[in-house]
Amino acid sequence: MKLSNLMCILCVIGLYSCTQKESGPLPYIGHHEVVNGDTIFHKIPSFDLINQDSQAVNNKSLSNNIYVSDFFFTSCPSICPKVKKQMLRIYDRYEKQDLLKLVSHTLDPKRDDVEVLHTYAKNLGVENEKWLFLTGDKDQIYDLNDDYFVAVIEDERAPGGIDHSGKIVLVDKNGHVRAFAEGTDPEDVTDFFQDIDRLIEEYEQK
Repeated sequence: MKLSNLMCILCVIGLYSCTQKESGPLPYIGHHEVVNGDTIFHKIPSFDLINQDSQAVNNKSLSNNIYVSDFFFTSCPSICPKVKKQMLRIYDRYEKQDLLKLVSHTLDPKRDDVEVLHTYAKNLGVENEKWLFLTGDKDQIYDLNDDYFVAVIEDERAPGGIDHSGKIVLVDKNGHVRAFAEGTDPEDVTDFFQDIDRLIEEYEQK
């Protein structure tokens, strides 16, 4: 990741942390511009990946859902187990809420193939389409982390060879980033429940 991109991510996260406790609709996170009077918000670009059940997953297949996203790898010896523990809290809390999905992207697609991700999901107790574990082209995945404002750097000195943040990200049906939480901080994730509830309510009121 370029230093400029990393600084942008830190600025976005800092800005969000100052506004996330406000009431009303969640903010749209990231750069936006006005074109012919219309505001164009940052959104997750098109992608084509594969889940733990060998099914194709792309923007279109997620367009009827809001989702919580994170980046991890199955052999991660540092923060990933902590983040997955918090993702499991979200999974358990919203298991019967059909509007919400969870989407985890591996940062080590060479080793985390479909079979490995299927076993990983099963070991977590996930055996349905509520929580998608995605693998695929490495360059595509690493390009996506910038769009989710998640810092990722390959570093031989880092545990597992990949230095990455534990941010989890809330995305709406249109691919707009609407909220963040620090996935290693249980209290922050508890607050994040309120953001998820607000976005669910936003759609239920439409």
